[in-house]
Amino acid sequence: MTAASRVIAVTGGASGIGFAFSEALARAGHKVVIADLRGAAEAADRLKTQGLQAIGTQTDVVKPVDVASMVQQAVKAFGRLDVLVNNAGLFTTLALKPFDQISDAEWMRVMEVNTLGPFICAKAVVPEMRKNGFGRIVNIASTTPIKGTPNMLHYVASKGAVIAFTRSLARELGKDDITVNAIAPGFTLSDGVLENDMHSKMGDVVRKTSRSLQRDQVPDDLVGALLFLASDGAGFITGQTIAVDGGSVFI
Repeated sequence: MTAASRVIAVTGGASGIGFAFSEALARAGHKVVIADLRGAAEAADRLKTQGLQAIGTQTDVVKPVDVASMVQQAVKAFGRLDVLVNNAGLFTTLALKPFDQISDAEWMRVMEVNTLGPFICAKAVVPEMRKNGFGRIVNIASTTPIKGTPNMLHYVASKGAVIAFTRSLARELGKDDITVNAIAPGFTLSDGVLENDMHSKMGDVVRKTSRSLQRDQVPDDLVGALLFLASDGAGFITGQTIAVDGGSVFI
């Protein structure tokens, strides 16, 4: 199997960082399954107009029936499913606030999407990967749990869980030749961030105070790490978290 023949599902792949991933993977020759709550079909059409191979599936990652349908549609369209990018998550719609002002309901919703979602998706794709004797799972984490970022405890805790999830799942799936790794972005100027003044201001602080490379981080800065983890060159790498943040944290 060549890297160019891989079928890759990107959850939350219709906009922002997710669409940057979807577009870069498709341009690299992969067949992309864009799974998102909204805009999946339209995002796939944008890639098709460029002569790229993609399908869109309306998918709520916390609904097992939706995720099972996504896998079925991927196999129907492209014959297999090789790589899962667990990108869907809640961040830009969250207000920054002290932990004791976060409601129980908001905490549980963040945990549901950011931790239960990747769990459901992994359970759905692994049988297909085992059947084919190959698989890659890439979870999108964050550098916030490494820093201990304040005023967004639910998000930080959820992404810390994603890193732990990555390590343990890598142990379980190694025997199946399925690798599991995580990418931990720094503060990235995604579409959602640019629409939220509170988050945008936080980005200014990060750039000026803790980032070695003194510029804003954009979604395209994350693409190289993902392409690498989907490539043959990453075949003996598993359980790792790669921080892509311009040198804000070192792990």
